[in-house]
Amino acid sequence: MRIIFFAGKGGVGKTTLAAATGLQAAKKGNKTIIISLDIAHSLSDIFDLPKDLLDLNRGKPLKVSDNLWIQELDIQEEIERNWGEIHKYLSTLFNTTGLDEIVAEELAILPGMEEVSLLLYINHYARRRAYDAILLDCAPTGESLRFISIPTTLEWYIKKIFKLEKTLAKIARPLAKRLYDVPLPGDEYFDAIEKLFNRLHGVEELLTNPEVTSVRLVTNPEKIVLKETQRAFLYFSLFGMHIDGIIMNRILPEASDENFFSQWKKSQKLYWKQAESYFEPVPVLPVTLFKNEVLGTDKLLHLATKVYGRKDPLAHFYRGMPFRFTKEDGNYMLTVKMPFASKERVQLNKTGDELIIRLAGFKKHILLPRQVAAADSVTAKLDGDRLRIQFKGGENGKG
Repeated sequence: MRIIFFAGKGGVGKTTLAAATGLQAAKKGNKTIIISLDIAHSLSDIFDLPKDLLDLNRGKPLKVSDNLWIQELDIQEEIERNWGEIHKYLSTLFNTTGLDEIVAEELAILPGMEEVSLLLYINHYARRRAYDAILLDCAPTGESLRFISIPTTLEWYIKKIFKLEKTLAKIARPLAKRLYDVPLPGDEYFDAIEKLFNRLHGVEELLTNPEVTSVRLVTNPEKIVLKETQRAFLYFSLFGMHIDGIIMNRILPEASDENFFSQWKKSQKLYWKQAESYFEPVPVLPVTLFKNEVLGTDKLLHLATKVYGRKDPLAHFYRGMPFRFTKEDGNYMLTVKMPFASKERVQLNKTGDELIIRLAGFKKHILLPRQVAAADSVTAKLDGDRLRIQFKGGENGKG
């Protein structure tokens, strides 16, 4: 079974590429579902489906072709299925502040509810082997990172805070009823949270399992977009998720008007080459700009052929973690795989929040987390085929 995230900046073409990949995978006989993780769903638009068809399906999977389903969640339906007691208590709590009942119900839809619902579906489908492939059309980078951090955050809350809150609420509830009119959560509220957490059991291991889950970052050959792709590459790696490909979308074709687009084409080639150096050894898959919108099954299949050629779209295009951050004795360590390197030929240079590693004609850029970028000194040691880089000083607290 395969799970593939299509992530990146808003507007780079994630939905289109997820849809094209899904069609190609389904055509090869894989039972496939594409789930939209973006609140502003557009999967049905890409497949050129009538919107009322999705509305009538109430957020459930909808079959769009042989072996292929799409799913755009409806948060109101999810509240009824998964959030009943939690939403009920929050609505009551907001209503006691004097807010209108309808406004209180809207405010009780908290950030994270939709993301947790999506995680529940991923875990449910994966554990039951309901599909051969689950493709995820992600929200823009920032929201995607919040999404993948939810399992860790929830586990911390359940282990450190949940039992204490439940016990305190049980002790304080009889007294609180006599002293003031703000309701404390009942056992049903805490039972619902615990039930949700239990249903998420194992999802973090699933998302970080390199044999099952990969991330494909979609980008465009532009400076700002490429910079955000670097950040996404860094943060997905920090969360232990494996990136198996970078899809460089909307490259101007060689046949385009030379006079009008000449500067665009020069800058795109520059950023394309930069992307290869930034993300090596993860492959960069180029996709030229189409003459018109990619809508409907035929054009999506044509796009999939452009991206993957004869390759299996569900294959692992790269295995392994290009780099890894750890903390040892209060200092941050970066480990980079550098086969065939010798210490005499390795050069390091830190500029701002980037570390540049040079090895003969090879150059790799690694975006650093803020606390690591603040380090005063950088030292390195070659250990077999691993380059171990130590950052001291700055926010590390050591000089």
